[in-house]
Order: sequence, then C-alpha cells, then structure tokens
Amino acid sequence: MTMTPLALLMHRNIEEISHLASLHEAAQQMRDKSVGSLLVTHGEQKIGIVSDQDFVRKAFAEGLSADTTTIDAIMSQPIITIDIDQTAKEANVKMAEEGVRHLIITDREKVVGIISMRDLVLCFKNRI
Repeated sequence: MTMTPLALLMHRNIEEISHLASLHEAAQQMRDKSVGSLLVTHGEQKIGIVSDQDFVRKAFAEGLSADTTTIDAIMSQPIITIDIDQTAKEANVKMAEEGVRHLIITDREKVVGIISMRDLVLCFKNRI
C-alpha cells in the first residue's frame, strides 16, 4: 500500500448542507455537485455527514418522505476525521475500522478537506 499523503488526494471543496434541509434538497445538491456526501451544519458548527449510503440504508429502506424528512434524521454522527499528515494507507485502515466511506480531513482540528473510498481505490490502482 502507498504512503501517499492525504494532502495530495483530498478534495478541498467540501459541500455543506443545513441539518434542516429536506432529503430531497440534499439529494438534488449531491446530484448537481456530483458528490457522494455532504457535511451537515447547524449554523457554523459541523455536526454530521450524510452520504449516498445514508439515503439507501436509512431513508429509502425506512420509507421516509424525501420532502418532509430533514437531513438530521439520517446523518451520521460523529464526524470521523483523520489528520492531513496521515497517509492513504492509514486512511484506508481507518475507513475499514470505522465502517465508513468518507473521512473528513483536518489540520490542527480545522476541517480542510474530504477523502472518499473511491479516491483511495484510484490511488491504490494507480499506485500514487
């Protein structure tokens, strides 16, 4: 496995959504921005993350209304983070241990990026 630093792989533009947004609004934003997750906010505070998997396993499987259910009903908490100085290998291990497909990347506890399982697959495939 690779020792590639996360700073080279992460996406710096993190899409955010209010915890009061509807599932429908979140799904549209994910589609329009071509992302698999959104960071959920309450004011300035980052309180969770919602991913395409949350939609499938929590919203659709339970028959929740896309128009009346808010994101806070299906978001994952707490936010799982990894430090920017860690490597792709360490991110892969953390994702496996935590059972998640996205990690928020922090630098001195400040959110600076995001990495997905797909990013790691591409990294390992291309041996970056």
